[in-house]
Amino acid sequence: MKIANDNNQQEEYKEFLKNIREEREGTSNFAKLLFTIVLAVLCAVIVCVTVVENNFFLNNFNSDANNANEFFSSKERKNFEVPFSPRRQNILLLGVDSNGEGTKMWEGTRSDTIVIVNIDPKTKSINAISIPRDSKVYLPDNHGIQKINSAHALGGVDLVKKTLKETFGIKIDKYIIVHDEAVEKIVDALGGIPIYVEKPMRYHDYAGKLHIDLPKGNTVLNGKQAVGYLRYRKDGLGDIGRTQRQQWFMRSLFEKLHSPQVITKIPEVLNICNTYVKTDMSFYELSQYAAFARSVDENKIEIATLPGAPNQRGYISYWILDPQKTQEVINRMIYRDKPTLDGTKFKGGIMYSPKKEEEAMAMKEKLNELGFEVNMLKITHLSHTRFVANKNAVSVDFFNWLQKKMPELDNMQFIYDPTETFSVGSDFTVVLAEG
Repeated sequence: MKIANDNNQQEEYKEFLKNIREEREGTSNFAKLLFTIVLAVLCAVIVCVTVVENNFFLNNFNSDANNANEFFSSKERKNFEVPFSPRRQNILLLGVDSNGEGTKMWEGTRSDTIVIVNIDPKTKSINAISIPRDSKVYLPDNHGIQKINSAHALGGVDLVKKTLKETFGIKIDKYIIVHDEAVEKIVDALGGIPIYVEKPMRYHDYAGKLHIDLPKGNTVLNGKQAVGYLRYRKDGLGDIGRTQRQQWFMRSLFEKLHSPQVITKIPEVLNICNTYVKTDMSFYELSQYAAFARSVDENKIEIATLPGAPNQRGYISYWILDPQKTQEVINRMIYRDKPTLDGTKFKGGIMYSPKKEEEAMAMKEKLNELGFEVNMLKITHLSHTRFVANKNAVSVDFFNWLQKKMPELDNMQFIYDPTETFSVGSDFTVVLAEG
């Protein structure tokens, strides 16, 4: 969709987002689940591997707080030694729900967060693919056509791995499973997470025991508030807005984990991880993956979701994957295929909040000086700044090159979104929000 900078087309874009929200409401029958897409698993995993690493080094500090503070404040990145080989590896991250009080934590539970993390030790980069929980697939072992989140309930992690191999051709090397209560407890254990709330958020669901009352501005979220912030969807953007908040929250959590204060929280967080996290990795492997995570440049982390569209079959709602675009995402994120450039100059786009108009205009001028055509769009409510690649040809390498030309792009989160939800008739879009 090509969007110009005029009122009529701004209204058209708002209507477009409204349609997305209404369509995706039908895919959210599991409203009591805490999180969707990437956040629940990635947050817990980052915490788990980081505290394991911290605990390992803490034992070598002889409880010397000064040494500990010096270690955590150092900007020098630690070395990473791959546990087995320098080849790329796929780690399966699952976030599972609860079957109710008194049931077994890991049996018969649906995996409503499914993420494949591809790590490349040679380039020290991370790619993460989120698979929508309602994706319609064929489950092996005669389980027939099901939503992909049923695989764990029907056959545990082995059936999930087999489904990914037979459906997408992705072989899983290791797995980590996180119960959906983990993140709330971890946030409380860490003493809260600082976040910018982009607008007042108020919502009460007494049946689902969800109560959200957050004012606009900078705040420190406790566990329950974090759950509300991450589940809030009454902002006119539905799942799009919620996904944005999840990604920003994960970034804030990552920053918190690098603070010296985390070292005093290790025993409590480790206890939470022991209860709510299941993995086939040894302590040595976890400590090595933790070292790798801390060695990765944030500008080399790429996130994508398998593209598709909602579809209703009777009373069951599915996410129907787009075969061509799904394969493009897998080739890019898992097999690290490099796009073929035909010499065509990329078209740039800038979406910006009203208060960011001056900054947006200055950025447009710089992009014009670099030879890029730029389309602009002002949006009243935007949550958090990021760089979005709408086309496969827009790579992390291009993003890193552009950062060198425009330092104001430093520390922006890189998102690959072939659905072009945030396209302004552009190949790449810079989203400038207040937070």
